[in-house]
Amino acid sequence: MGIEEKLPSGILLTTVEKLVNWTRKASFWPATFGLACCAIEMMAAGGARYDLARFGMEVFRASPRQADLMIVAGRVSQKMGPVLRQIYDQMPEPKWVLSMGVCASSGGMFNNYAIVQGVDHIVPVDMYLPGCPPRPEMLMDAILRLHDKVMHEPLGEKRRKQLEAEGPSPVPPGSIPSSYFYNKAKRAEWEQAVKEGREEQLRIENWMREHSAAALKLEGK
Repeated sequence: MGIEEKLPSGILLTTVEKLVNWTRKASFWPATFGLACCAIEMMAAGGARYDLARFGMEVFRASPRQADLMIVAGRVSQKMGPVLRQIYDQMPEPKWVLSMGVCASSGGMFNNYAIVQGVDHIVPVDMYLPGCPPRPEMLMDAILRLHDKVMHEPLGEKRRKQLEAEGPSPVPPGSIPSSYFYNKAKRAEWEQAVKEGREEQLRIENWMREHSAAALKLEGK
């Protein structure tokens, strides 16, 4: 017998952490950021047949300042990279990123200098969705999995203790750019940056370096 059975009807017991996480996961406002064919599937998921409104996220915001979920739907070109990063920086905290489709996640079939080989080189990714392009049902499944992740995120002092307990190593997949994970030199550089708290700075610096090299190659210099 718990305390709930002693309370009159209409009384609800929970924790602030669960309540805050429930409100966050039940009211995602995605940023409008469709880049290629995956965006058609994303639009279909928001239509009447699949109805993302059931999950409280029917409002695709035109302003990043009113959005907390970026769905990167399609390949990211080198020219679009700075725009994507600027929109991400303008989104208020807390915010999440869903990489939709193989092109956004790893460059896909576009293994060339014009396409960013994984959006995780520019922004941190919380959920990867495979497929070319993924069906609306797959997008909804990825969103529900992201809901579950958000629902179990600790807050405040618990979050700080969790981060301290995890430490910078080993680095789990998803928290490090994909091309760094299996490169020992780059992985060591990333882990050192994590210890110093400048992983975001390193992510941007390396992307700018790669972008400059691609521009010089395009110009034939």
